[in-house]
Amino acid sequence: MASTSITIRMDPELKKQAEALFDTLGMNMTTAFTVFAKAAVRQQKIPFELAADPFFSEANQARLRKAIADVKSGKAKLTEHELIEAEDD
Repeated sequence: MASTSITIRMDPELKKQAEALFDTLGMNMTTAFTVFAKAAVRQQKIPFELAADPFFSEANQARLRKAIADVKSGKAKLTEHELIEAEDD
């Protein structure tokens, strides 16, 4: 069977982590992406669930902006636990 090449741009750290995972599964990056492509074609969909991270939703971002404004204005105060965590950052 003939093959063709593709180029994928990816964060270097993600690539390193993916290669390590695929190695533990006994495959290389090419085999892993071929498995993915075959499953997608067979199922006629992305073969796993996709979901947005709720942290980045507009509602959560608005809540965080309000909380920050409340702390800056003195309307809200950080608890001792939150201060300890902030010092660790």
